[in-house]
Amino acid sequence: MDVQNQVNQWRDTVANVRIHQTTGEKPQDRFTKVIPRPLPEGLPDCRETETVLVHKDFAVIFDGNQYTAPPWTVGKHLILKADFNTVTLFHLQKQATAHFRSWERKQRIELPSHREQVKKLQHKLWQQRDIALLSSLCPEAVDYLSAIALARQPVKKTATILLTLKDEYGSISLICAIRKAIAHKAYGAEYIRNILHQESTPKKQHLPVKLKNDALNNIRLAEPTLAEYDAYILKRRRDHE
Repeated sequence: MDVQNQVNQWRDTVANVRIHQTTGEKPQDRFTKVIPRPLPEGLPDCRETETVLVHKDFAVIFDGNQYTAPPWTVGKHLILKADFNTVTLFHLQKQATAHFRSWERKQRIELPSHREQVKKLQHKLWQQRDIALLSSLCPEAVDYLSAIALARQPVKKTATILLTLKDEYGSISLICAIRKAIAHKAYGAEYIRNILHQESTPKKQHLPVKLKNDALNNIRLAEPTLAEYDAYILKRRRDHE
């Protein structure tokens, strides 16, 4: 950083104010005559981009340092995008977290919220797929599962039931029900079910077909994103213009 500051000072106090031998003008005066045109919309993302793995210590490794990620991303591959000042992590096109970039080495850059989430639930629970998927819905889902654990109720079973309710009523209705249950300190899957039954209409009247293979029945996918399809359509339009 000190070298960069010295370069900036040299540029502003020497390079841009001296008389250039070829043009006979000062660079800072020469470019005052130029009227810049606005940059085009949709500039490309020039940030440094990598695919990184979230390790068991809920951190990724980048440029000699560790940057923490939400515990529900443990074991997942995230997209890391870095510029001069920030390091941002994305999961399925959605921003998972962001850090100030460190130019030192062997540092662990950690957000307090990530550490708190780990404390709220036992570390091994985050590696359960249903718990990780439910926790990714909203911060309140993490708080709710933490309260379930403190009440000595089965966390994994509760997460599985709530994900089934998400399939039936939709993500938005489930998030609202979780928030209302927290406000009333009503901890348990049946409380959530009752709230949804009283206040919401099932999103899907026909539940998925139950297969003989339980492993196939237990497959759950994260919320789909249309960003990739939008980018593909826009690219096709530009190619035909």
